[in-house]
Amino acid sequence: MKSMSSSCFIAPICLLCAILLGGSLSHGQLSSTFYDETCPNVSSIVRGIIEEALLTDTRIGGSLIRLHFHDCFVNGCDASILLNNSATIESEKEAPPNINSARGFGVVDDIKTALESACSATVSCADILAVAAEESVSLAGGPSWTVLFGRRDSTTANRTAAGVFLPAPTVSLEILKSMFNTVGLNTTDLVSLSGAHTFGRAQCSTFNGRLYNFSGSGNPDPTLNTTYLGTLQGICPQGGDATVVTNLDLTTPNVFDNDYYSNLQVQEGLLQTDQELFSTTGDETVDIVNNFVSNQTAFFEAFVVSMIKMGNISPLTGTEGEIRLNCALVNDNSSSDGLLYSSI
Repeated sequence: MKSMSSSCFIAPICLLCAILLGGSLSHGQLSSTFYDETCPNVSSIVRGIIEEALLTDTRIGGSLIRLHFHDCFVNGCDASILLNNSATIESEKEAPPNINSARGFGVVDDIKTALESACSATVSCADILAVAAEESVSLAGGPSWTVLFGRRDSTTANRTAAGVFLPAPTVSLEILKSMFNTVGLNTTDLVSLSGAHTFGRAQCSTFNGRLYNFSGSGNPDPTLNTTYLGTLQGICPQGGDATVVTNLDLTTPNVFDNDYYSNLQVQEGLLQTDQELFSTTGDETVDIVNNFVSNQTAFFEAFVVSMIKMGNISPLTGTEGEIRLNCALVNDNSSSDGLLYSSI
């Protein structure tokens, strides 16, 4: 993810922000029973595909929940992130926050193929991303929740908005809060959703600015534990391969638990945006982090609430959009650039 200027939140620019987001942030009418008659096994089918993927890719859960996040923050939860380049579409996959970073598209393809076999032209790709996020968390030992369905798929993408509204790992806490507020999420949502970093990986490029020359100081980030700093410098040497990955949670990297927050208390948050949740003295985020450390159930409950809220950001419903037959392509469009399909 790339950085953005705080100027995006100066009043005149917010008009542009609203335009890029498609205007309204109103919530559509979603339902837990949407597929009860037309595709009753949707969740179990998705879970089975993810279970199979986990056998060879332990980080896929984190990748899938990130796809849902990166989808919903750009024009709402409409599966626009899955669309390939075409004559009329500039794929969000090539936006700075996603290129060579967003992954899991092949598993989404596998899920879509299985669902088309079971109940053709019924389950949207946007709903696939929502239920895949829930199943990924559940399979990693985290909470389960009732996913609301009924989203439809966009016929357009917005690469420009993806470059503006997806938070970079280097932005300040103030900007991060503003970016979440833009899509109707509050500070508790910010802290709880950040807990998704309890599993998954991150590339050196997302945090190496903390290791050697933080904010142009010539020194490492002072909020980074010195022992952890040495470990990270070994993984990401100065001038080394910026695409090398390491665990977001160094203690239980494949388990969905509250250790992410415990790490912040001892200055072992990997990303700047992680550590700032605890190291920004006097901010309300500190108390939320402390609460989640002492009470994992409180974290799980808050996370579920925030995931449902995020999954309800400006969905297309009713007759809006379409149900894509191939998540990478708008229906009846065979001119898309296939190189992006499942390639990451």
